[in-house]
Amino acid sequence: MLELGIDLTSPAGWLPLVFALIMAMSMVAYVILDGYDLGVGILLRQTSDLSEKDSMIASIGPFWDANETWLVLGVGVLLVAFPLAHGVILGALYLPVAVMLAALTLRGVAFDFRVKAKAPYRPWWDRAFYVGSLLASWSQGFMLGQLIIGFQNTTTGNVFSAVIGIALIAAYRLLGASWLIMKTEGALQLKAVEWAKRSLWLTALGVVAISIGTPWASPRIFEKWFSFPNVIMLLPIPLMTLVLFLVISRSLNRLPSRLHAGNQYGAAVPFMASIGIFLLSSYGLGYSLFPWLVIDKLNFWQAASSPEALLVIFYGVAVVFPVIIAYTAFAYRVFWGKSTALQY
Repeated sequence: MLELGIDLTSPAGWLPLVFALIMAMSMVAYVILDGYDLGVGILLRQTSDLSEKDSMIASIGPFWDANETWLVLGVGVLLVAFPLAHGVILGALYLPVAVMLAALTLRGVAFDFRVKAKAPYRPWWDRAFYVGSLLASWSQGFMLGQLIIGFQNTTTGNVFSAVIGIALIAAYRLLGASWLIMKTEGALQLKAVEWAKRSLWLTALGVVAISIGTPWASPRIFEKWFSFPNVIMLLPIPLMTLVLFLVISRSLNRLPSRLHAGNQYGAAVPFMASIGIFLLSSYGLGYSLFPWLVIDKLNFWQAASSPEALLVIFYGVAVVFPVIIAYTAFAYRVFWGKSTALQY
């Protein structure tokens, strides 16, 4: 970071970069892992069959609570490693953050209470789980839009962020439907294919909107994208993203005939390709924003805690981060395969 006058050989230089990487990895892990179970929650209203609803809940039951650990880690790193940016970002996003937290709370309560409620009241808890999933997804998309435009509190900026919120709902629906294709069987699996088809191109529209909005938000980012040779080096990202969308579309068109014949070959393709789209989009966004936490206002080093504080926090994160990765991998290994009937 010579152009910023940063010495990367000193703790004050490399520690903020390490924490920025950990925070970015945590948020990407959260968006993908909690994204699919938020998507399943949004899709819960697409079927009236109680056994199908139970199967949908059972497919995310072993994972959904642990998936939110990544959000806690990401926000925790922002708070302790970049307190100045935490104040600016959370101050600018106070309302959508409050909506998200209320929605996640509602979702968690509904998840547990739906199985204990008497039959006449269970649909109310299903609706609560749906509403919590929908609001949490939209508020996260709104926050993403605000991050991209540098927290500009203007009508245009708010409309753009609201549209990104809708697009993220579609992206989570795609992830959730793809997860159900991989984890379920029978009529529900075929329905999930149709749900994924409906969400695919709205998700693509969201990716395009973010791709247009990001350079529009900052002349610095525009120059970073379209100066030579950067434009040539970045070209594979949109091309690979387009290929993945086409792969998902082709897979979704072929799956019904295979599933009718009892052939599960390719059932995981839409989910894996969807993860690829999220990873490519995250990489593009990270490249665009680097090294800014608040576009053109606060970079990693300006917002970071003192090197001494960061070093103490680093030792703690060095223990916690691998543990979270290990138990996440273990949980997915144990509960992999088709989900079974919901039982308590």
